[in-house]
Amino acid sequence: MPRKIEAPKIDIGISAGERAKIAKGLSALLADTFALYMKTHHFHWNVTGPMFNTLHVMFEGQYTELWTSTDLIAERIRALGYPAVGAFSVFAKQSSIKETVGVPKAEEMIRLLVEGNEAAARTARQCFTAADKASDEATADLLTQRLQTHEKTAWMLRSMLEA
Repeated sequence: MPRKIEAPKIDIGISAGERAKIAKGLSALLADTFALYMKTHHFHWNVTGPMFNTLHVMFEGQYTELWTSTDLIAERIRALGYPAVGAFSVFAKQSSIKETVGVPKAEEMIRLLVEGNEAAARTARQCFTAADKASDEATADLLTQRLQTHEKTAWMLRSMLEA
């Protein structure tokens, strides 16, 4: 019978306690990102009105980027030694972004996506403190990229609502 080989303990220069705090923050960001992905995809499918083509294409680009980022966030959680959550019920509990039931008008969709992107930015910013304290540059880099994306997306969407 082959001998079972144990995986070595994680030794990346970040303590287990620090890794746990960072993973918890990243899990909240993963939940927000997934909730925002679902909302954006929902709006892509259901947008109507004079801005249909513009919003349909814009939302597709946004949900595609969000989908890709869920993998990056989940893989960082795994690299820190923790499981990445994948259950809708857990995402719903952890996310600061609430689902939209029904189909709002196009301008309301835009407003809700501004709020969602700003909420995700706040969640990323909260996690940044733990990553910075632990000198976790890899997580800090990921969070910086997420902040840039969410803040730019919120700005672009908000600009569509200004007179």
